[in-house]
Amino acid sequence: MAHILPSALESAIEELGRLPGVGIRTAERYAYFLLRTEKRTSDKLANVISELHDKVKNCPITFALIDSDQDVSPLYTDPDRDKKLVAVVEEPLDIVALERTGQFKGTYHVLGGAISPIDGVGPDQLHIPELIKRLTEDKVSELIIATNASVEGESTALFLQRLVNDSGIKVKMTRLARGLPAGVDLEYADQITLTHALAGRRLI
Repeated sequence: MAHILPSALESAIEELGRLPGVGIRTAERYAYFLLRTEKRTSDKLANVISELHDKVKNCPITFALIDSDQDVSPLYTDPDRDKKLVAVVEEPLDIVALERTGQFKGTYHVLGGAISPIDGVGPDQLHIPELIKRLTEDKVSELIIATNASVEGESTALFLQRLVNDSGIKVKMTRLARGLPAGVDLEYADQITLTHALAGRRLI
């Protein structure tokens, strides 16, 4: 059977359709837009995408995303940041959401996901040992558990609570207040909701 569309366009639609939240119709619109627009626009997009893996890496301490020529996250080395106050988040983009509130002056620790047995993600796949190490090395006084308000996020928060308590490390643990609707990822929460959630964090 003959192709309805040119093979190059079909390939572009197929690859764009692999992106999260992009269905076949959206992928078709994106691909056709790139075809209709000036070639330099699609070339620029292609170049930016091709540079992602070479120019972005994880901070070895906080596991936030940083430029490849940086050694450590600027949010960690900033002298105005309180290293004794650490917010634990699931993914790097959660940091962006909290930073937009302008209310948090501590540092971050990215777990790299949440405990989810159904997806085959256990504690061993997360940056939990590095977090426990930081609690001692940075003399952390408060650990804010800022995982998502989901089943996986709650399970991860409970696991961290038990692990820290069992370790004997003396640190105050708090959880973001319930200003965050259940099922909403931190990345998509609005600034007002996040501000109230930070201000109303509670002991766990």
